[in-house]
Amino acid sequence: MASLISLSIDLSKIDKSKIINGQKGKHYNITVSVNDETNSYGQNVSAYDSMSKEERDSGKSKNYIGNGMVFWTDGKVVKAEFPKPKESKSSSDPLITDDDLPF
Repeated sequence: MASLISLSIDLSKIDKSKIINGQKGKHYNITVSVNDETNSYGQNVSAYDSMSKEERDSGKSKNYIGNGMVFWTDGKVVKAEFPKPKESKSSSDPLITDDDLPF
């Protein structure tokens, strides 16, 4: 564990149209920013609605919904990476597949 962050979200600022109804419940995507310096309230973390590339490219303003602070860290911040896709096994026989589908 590299850091612990305390964050307070203002629920009145949440854009209800961005709530996602998924198979495992309701979800709301946010982006959390950790700054190198603190503000006048001792905070260095902010949260805002996640934005699509199109929204960012159009210059749409961020909808800030919360702020907070890093209150513990071991000094190491690890960048999360998406898992690498599994390499597909090539076969000389196009009828043989290795997709583990039950049909």
